Amino acid sequence: MSKFFNKKVILAVVLIALLIFVGFNCMTVVDPGHTGVIVTLGRVDNRVLQEGLHFKIPFIQEIVQIDNRIVKLEVSTEAFSKDLQSVQTTLAINYRVDTLKSYSSYEAVLIEPAVNEVLKATTSQYTAEESVTNRTLVSEGLVKGLNEKLNEIGLYVTDVNIINFDFSDAYTTAIEEKQVAQQQLLKAETEKQTKITNAQAEAEAIKIRAEAEAEANRIIAESITEELVNYNKIEKWDGQLPKVTGGS
Repeated sequence: MSKFFNKKVILAVVLIALLIFVGFNCMTVVDPGHTGVIVTLGRVDNRVLQEGLHFKIPFIQEIVQIDNRIVKLEVSTEAFSKDLQSVQTTLAINYRVDTLKSYSSYEAVLIEPAVNEVLKATTSQYTAEESVTNRTLVSEGLVKGLNEKLNEIGLYVTDVNIINFDFSDAYTTAIEEKQVAQQQLLKAETEKQTKITNAQAEAEAIKIRAEAEAEANRIIAESITEELVNYNKIEKWDGQLPKVTGGS
């Protein structure tokens, strides 16, 4: 009798444990800032679970949580510039998932192919040197192009930062040499302009001095009259008549 009772107790405990296990597998909790994508035997359901407690079919349905906050993705890829230079690029992409379309963005790998495609289309509009000097324009072009491709599946790119542009060693050396030549040319032009400016200033100073001297002479010349000359003669006469005379 006791053995039969023990078997019933064990069976009851097993059934209760099984029910508890199944019960736990019937429930799922979607974390804050996330949505739940329902996957039934490998098929993605177009229903999206919001934050909180939800029920699912145990062992048949799986709930995949999608982070709806801004997510950072770093992508390294290669593209070609307008002048056919190979550009190794590292991008940091910030994007978020639309809470109502999480089911369509379950395959997050859709982003990287889109980045490769848009980057190639964008960099082909600029030469290698322009890509470096116009990073802001390149970034803006990437954001616009990526959103055109990804918005329909519920992915929104908020920002693209170009971490690095790498070119071939030969091209990098050529760019450095060009920059050095431009700096030397700018220095020579500056020195030339300085000499011209100094020469012009000196010539202007000479002209001003000459004009001032001429004006002074004019004023002096106008001030000399016959009366003034006679007066000066009288002022300088010592009162003695000439000791030697000639003629009458």
